[in-house]
Amino acid sequence: MSPAIPLAFFDDIFFSLHFSFPLFYLRHKLLRNQNQAFKYIQKTVFPTIKVNADDEKLKTGKKTGPRQSHFRRWWKYWRDRSELIEKLKQIPRYIVCSRVTKRPIFEFINSTIRPNDALQVFPLADDYSFGILQSNFHWQWFMNRCSTLKKDFRYTSDTVFDTFPFPQSPTLEQVQQVAQSAVNLRKTRREIMTKNQWSLRELYRNLTDNPNNSDIQKAQQAQTNLDQSVAIAYGMDLKAEPLEFLLNLNLEVTDKEAKGEKVTAPGLPDFVTDLNDFISQDCVGI
Repeated sequence: MSPAIPLAFFDDIFFSLHFSFPLFYLRHKLLRNQNQAFKYIQKTVFPTIKVNADDEKLKTGKKTGPRQSHFRRWWKYWRDRSELIEKLKQIPRYIVCSRVTKRPIFEFINSTIRPNDALQVFPLADDYSFGILQSNFHWQWFMNRCSTLKKDFRYTSDTVFDTFPFPQSPTLEQVQQVAQSAVNLRKTRREIMTKNQWSLRELYRNLTDNPNNSDIQKAQQAQTNLDQSVAIAYGMDLKAEPLEFLLNLNLEVTDKEAKGEKVTAPGLPDFVTDLNDFISQDCVGI
């Protein structure tokens, strides 16, 4: 895989994000061998977990309970999402967006990096899936179906992703075009960010604050090209209303599922035989 893109360019995705220490996945005996790191989490994590366990014991009068069970493995997460971590281990990169956000910003992350709860994680490595999620269609669905935190949109997987229908009958050529448009969008973003020394948040902020900037217009055109490719993959008229189209498609997919009929799930369609043809090299890494 080519050199990873430095995290510094992507502070907008990660301004509220803290990556997980690999320590949280170690057994206690192995963890103690990581002397400096062990001392740090013993100082910063252990006291809080112990207080929670002691409070539970005092309130319930019992020596067992979820907080006390957690205390026995205090260096691990309350909910470690082991199923998700196993999926991420099987792929070279995965798609993320900030769980609470104002802007439609998605990016690939190297799978050696463990995300925490500040991110919405999509265990998909291919450019086609990225293109669908980064498209205006998904963003419109997101804004309409999500919850909010203060004034920001909050991605809720059960109401957003679980109900969002991917294109149901795209051709191979259409899948390839969406994937290529997604690659071109990320390439354009990186070039503009490097030229202007912008973070990704600054780039997207300028989409609304400085739309006449020539670099911003290039980024906007790359997004428009992606949206057009996605619309064609959906078989949608470019003049149609995206939300109305997606709602009708959602109802159609739901009806087929209820009848036991085959539908096209998120990710690459089944007719794609070589997934590597749709997995490019770029991703954010350390």
